[in-house]
Amino acid sequence: MSLPVLRLRAKEDKRLRQGHVWVYSNEVDSKATPLKDFTSGEQVIIESAQGKALGVGYINPNSLICARLLSRQAKLFGRGQIMGRIESAVALREACFEQPFYRLVYGESDGLPGLVIDRFGDVFVAQISTAGMEAMKSQIQGALTRLFEVKGLLWKNDGKMRVQEGLEEYVEVAIGEVPNMVPMIENQTQFEVPVWDGQKTGWFYDHRLNRERINRHVKGKRVLDICSYAGGWGVQAATAGAEHVTCVDVSQQALDWVMNNAKLNGVEKNLTCIKGDAFKVMEQLIEDLQQFDVVILDPPAFIPKRKDIGAGERAYQKLNQLGMRLLGAEGFLLSASCSMHLSETSLERMLMQAGRHLNRHVQIIERGSQGPDHPVHPAIAETRYIKSLMCRVALSQ
Repeated sequence: MSLPVLRLRAKEDKRLRQGHVWVYSNEVDSKATPLKDFTSGEQVIIESAQGKALGVGYINPNSLICARLLSRQAKLFGRGQIMGRIESAVALREACFEQPFYRLVYGESDGLPGLVIDRFGDVFVAQISTAGMEAMKSQIQGALTRLFEVKGLLWKNDGKMRVQEGLEEYVEVAIGEVPNMVPMIENQTQFEVPVWDGQKTGWFYDHRLNRERINRHVKGKRVLDICSYAGGWGVQAATAGAEHVTCVDVSQQALDWVMNNAKLNGVEKNLTCIKGDAFKVMEQLIEDLQQFDVVILDPPAFIPKRKDIGAGERAYQKLNQLGMRLLGAEGFLLSASCSMHLSETSLERMLMQAGRHLNRHVQIIERGSQGPDHPVHPAIAETRYIKSLMCRVALSQ
């Protein structure tokens, strides 16, 4: 099958040769290969200005990232290649985890840009964010059914990126049955995951190892979990032996999920939920002279875009300062961020400034990132977004 050619401008092939997989619209030789001549989602051979094939990718002429490289081989990318990529992804996850609960495919890092698949045993929840991957949807389904005994596949295609790609949003079951709540185990704790009504695919596997780290410090302690969602941090802290856990979230539905998961593990008597804005709840707890031994701060992304850096950094600063004020004399603070535009250095600076402002001695004892089911592509900074700093916060020396 002959594929159309996308020609790059002079010297615009450098990033691709260095390992990146994105092509921006201003890097295309629009005279030789006008973007308007391409169909959104179709595969193309990407060539340098000298006419040398760099590989095959898919294109969306209406997007800033107008093409994404699928393979360094200049030939059609089909179900066989998709199966190979998923098989490779499975091998990595099985080498790292004993149970089949993990992010199975993590976009560019697994060679399948625009595709995310989370595995909950024999139930799979997938998200497509690009037109090129949408065009391969049937091949993806076929590859999954050949590689696994799929009892259920849910397409959770309602992400913001789809709008930017000109794709409709929808949520549908493609294979078998997918209940509203799907069972899962993480760090020896049972959960029911709200795959239909929850955020994104329903669960955030990315913090698994960071949760395991903080769990070593919670036994017999009072724990505060801010922005608790379905209880990934808080319920695990309770099952790890915390004396009491307080979970805070603005969503009552999320807190209902927290209590359901607490009951699954028999720790509901050790857990309290507070509904409300995180900042206001923390300020009220301070006013009530409440203190905790462990404070966990895992907020949503305060910096979704580069233009939000200023306001987002101020929000992170305030959150960490409030969290530190709620700690006892020798407490532990876990400060996390899922904002790609917030560097670990910036988060570290905020903790230092909060400590100096409150006359507390901050010791960073562990640094965490996303787990191995969210591997980082070394050429694509955007694939590393999780930052986690675990600190002991003592009285000033």
